[in-house]
Amino acid sequence: MGHGHQHHQHGEHDHGGAATDGVPEVLDLSVPDAELSPADVSRRGFLRSAGLLGAGAAATAFVAPGAAHAHGPGGDRDRTGGFRWLAGDHHIHTQYSSDAQYRVIDQARHARAYGLDWMVVTDHGGATHAKIGVERVNPDIVATRDHLDDLLVFQGLEWNIPSAEHGTVFVHPGRNEVAVLKEFENTYDGSVTGTSAPSPANEALAVAGIRFLGEAVRRRRIDGALFLANHPARRGVDSPHEIRAWRDADPTVAVGMEGAPGHQASGIPAPNGAGRGRGYYEGSPSAASFPGYPLESYRTWGGFDWMTATVGGLWDSLLAEGRAWWISANSDSHVNYLDTSQRGPGSDFNANGRYDDPVHGPLLTTAGDFWPGQYSRTHVGATSFAYRAVMDGLRAGRVWVDHGGLISGLDMRARVAGDRRRDSGTPLGGVLKVRRGTAVELTIDIELANTPNWSQFVPVLARVDVIAGRVTGPVADGDTFTAPDTRVVRSFEVNRSAGRVSLRHALGRITEPCYVRLRGTDGNRGAPGLLGAAVDPAGPAMDVVGAADPWQDLWFYANPIWVVPS
Repeated sequence: MGHGHQHHQHGEHDHGGAATDGVPEVLDLSVPDAELSPADVSRRGFLRSAGLLGAGAAATAFVAPGAAHAHGPGGDRDRTGGFRWLAGDHHIHTQYSSDAQYRVIDQARHARAYGLDWMVVTDHGGATHAKIGVERVNPDIVATRDHLDDLLVFQGLEWNIPSAEHGTVFVHPGRNEVAVLKEFENTYDGSVTGTSAPSPANEALAVAGIRFLGEAVRRRRIDGALFLANHPARRGVDSPHEIRAWRDADPTVAVGMEGAPGHQASGIPAPNGAGRGRGYYEGSPSAASFPGYPLESYRTWGGFDWMTATVGGLWDSLLAEGRAWWISANSDSHVNYLDTSQRGPGSDFNANGRYDDPVHGPLLTTAGDFWPGQYSRTHVGATSFAYRAVMDGLRAGRVWVDHGGLISGLDMRARVAGDRRRDSGTPLGGVLKVRRGTAVELTIDIELANTPNWSQFVPVLARVDVIAGRVTGPVADGDTFTAPDTRVVRSFEVNRSAGRVSLRHALGRITEPCYVRLRGTDGNRGAPGLLGAAVDPAGPAMDVVGAADPWQDLWFYANPIWVVPS
């Protein structure tokens, strides 16, 4: 990747999705290999192996992207630039989980009140849920869909991944949604099948489960299925090679992981809060943990998982291979901080697969969760307000995430330097294809927070960091979790507290495949990154167990954009 600062150089780029006259032949898959020069054949092979061309490519629809607008209380869903940016949460529990208590409608009404457009019910997989809960929760979900027609409510479950941690699995609504989820849970859930312990056979079962979901889509039993790993570094049991295997099993199903876990209220100091680890990240390695992970990986960093927060770390190692692997941020809501309810008295969860409806109870000062949308939000660029559109947006990586309403909107694009047309540029999750030597720049437009968040203050964005790295192709060792060429390449101090901020960063003349991603902070806490100040001079600080007020440490992160020269 070049690092020059040429600004008015025009070259070829793709902004229409299909191959156009400006796309180099090596990138145009309608041109057969036989018609390419030997050098271009070799280059195409590299790009395919890196996941940047072909069926597994990290690609998105190259329509004109607009600002990714978040919702404040009572916000709208205006279409901008071809996308409707819909905020959501894919990790929510109800009374059908043995450690939760709320009705589906309770979670949904709060999600909508806190500005969400979509949500996923993900009650824990397990014997009782597989036998009773997965079926009994469905009428509640259907009734909620009917009651709240301005909220998309998916049914899913929290999968006990064989040989690993937990993950969200959800499907497109339809006549077979329950049947597919039930079959999946009974056949592939680690708790149900007794396959939670680490072993090659159990790892293979997890891969088979992902393939089952993909096959259910291809056989048209369901219209879509997605899997994202939840709180991936919490216990250290999601090894790097397992994550790669999940993604490779079916990239249309296995699309990412929680960049930030839920349970964000759990670090609020006692006696006003639970006084525990933020996200309940408070443990240490076990016999089941991947031995290569450092002790620091068992804590959150500015509320984000170590895999995401470490510049040049595990997430970057995947992106540097060219693997499309996206991040999200969710509530993991079970029992919510400062709520005043409790489970219905006399409940028999094992017999009924659920707790009785909640009733009024004491103030919950030691609960560790927020309501959906109250603190964490996953913003998805969708083509319409529809279930399929949300799933397509997640699959394409058109996603940015934030905590505490740090910003109101984000429009990030890679484009040929000097091109200022509104309908040009490649959005989050996309691949900008250019001729070798073309000057490329990153354009960033941020709508600053304009209303108080749910802690009743207007957040102030202090700094924006541009992170970039080379695409080096597949790693020889599947347990690699570093990307040595990735680092913070530019930081912008934000010197205003309202309105829009527009930033530009020159990526230089592109001579090799690269990617770029973005994060921002309120600047309240920071420290040099784990891989050193030369890589990340002012990253998030490790959260202190028992002393991590989430409202005083706010960040946003965006998914990457790749730039590929011919």
